[in-house]
Amino acid sequence: MKIQIPDKANKILEILNLHNYDGYVVGGCVRDSILGRKPRDWDICTNCRPEKMMEIFKSFKVIPTGLKHGTLTVVIDEEQFEITTYRIEEAYTDGRHPEKVEFTNNLREDLKRRDFTINAIAYNPKDGLVDCFNGIDDISNKIIRCVGNPIERFGEDYLRMLRAVRFSGQLKYKLHSETFLAVKRLSNNIIKISKERIREELNKILLTEKPSDGIRLLNDTGLLKYIMPELEKCVNFKQMNPHHDKDVFEHTMYVLDNTGEDLVIRLSALMHDIAKPLCFSIDEKEIGHFYSHHMKGMDIAEDILRRLKYDNKTIEAVKILVKEHMARYDKVNPRIIKRLINRVGLENIERLFELQMADIIGGKAPHDFSSIEKAKELYLKIITENQPLSVKDLEINGYDLIKIGIPKGKEIGIILNALLDEVLENPELNKKEVLISEAKLIFAKL
Repeated sequence: MKIQIPDKANKILEILNLHNYDGYVVGGCVRDSILGRKPRDWDICTNCRPEKMMEIFKSFKVIPTGLKHGTLTVVIDEEQFEITTYRIEEAYTDGRHPEKVEFTNNLREDLKRRDFTINAIAYNPKDGLVDCFNGIDDISNKIIRCVGNPIERFGEDYLRMLRAVRFSGQLKYKLHSETFLAVKRLSNNIIKISKERIREELNKILLTEKPSDGIRLLNDTGLLKYIMPELEKCVNFKQMNPHHDKDVFEHTMYVLDNTGEDLVIRLSALMHDIAKPLCFSIDEKEIGHFYSHHMKGMDIAEDILRRLKYDNKTIEAVKILVKEHMARYDKVNPRIIKRLINRVGLENIERLFELQMADIIGGKAPHDFSSIEKAKELYLKIITENQPLSVKDLEINGYDLIKIGIPKGKEIGIILNALLDEVLENPELNKKEVLISEAKLIFAKL
């Protein structure tokens, strides 16, 4: 099989060959090329030592990414290519970094240290594919299998357990039985990995085509209870409610799969009902209820996201969506929708509608979207007509009120908010002279 290597990556291989060194593209770029997917990065391995690489690539910008471990980055026309010397790694005492790295001239030894067989394939135009560990067979059979002993591979870097789950979800591959059992056996070690690294893998799992596959596998392998124990408590939690025919976890998986590839929505879907086990009550008719689970869920979602070191913008957006996912539109009117827009924010309102529709799909049929569709129609009308939504959209402000004799103080805010209430109901009232007249009447009653 011939792989089409981009010109810039090929140039690096040619320079290495010109100086009598080996050069291969390796890892994910080879795997993705075999699968007919476009590689995101082109990583290169070589028997050239890092100090020599610094010399032979001196005409380019070179970043000493990790010379101690044999890695540097060559920049060609602002595109970065990571080049690593063949190496043997020894004694991962912290489950993350090797105590010692030994350079080698043996490509097989370098491939042997890699995580999965599908990522341990090298290629160059001269030698073709170099597949020492049957990675091509595992690609054909859709299997994620560790190179060599899975206990050893995961012990070298416990994040590889999450990577196994992520690759399974992205590629729709099964974990090999020995690999699966090794993850299950070592799952508690995931707590030794930094929260930032866990977060990045979780994001990639959530942004797969069918994210529930990855989340289910996290649960099956035992990883979920160490990453998000709050969600693990939802597994097999029966709702005992006529509107639901699934337990909390299964319902959540349906909601998750029916949202688009937007990280904020996916995180919100994952946690929208996360407080249900804590808020469960049962009435005299043996019907289950989850009063205020959206409010408690908002707090739990914040705890989880802060624990995993998410940025404040993401945290606030997810909190809003979890809190508002129970908003109902039985008596929907422009004023209600404008208030909703103010609470949720323009950047999140369509996300909320999407989450709510997915929530309905995850419930018991028949699925009625009519109230949400009506709310969405009103929202689009309000936005298209550029109707006022907040105090800052009024045609007057505090200075205008002061000019007509209203003293500085809390009265200014009270009057502006009262005017906003009227304008939300009747946008045509948003004219300066009308609002001035109305402000005088309101002030006279204070």
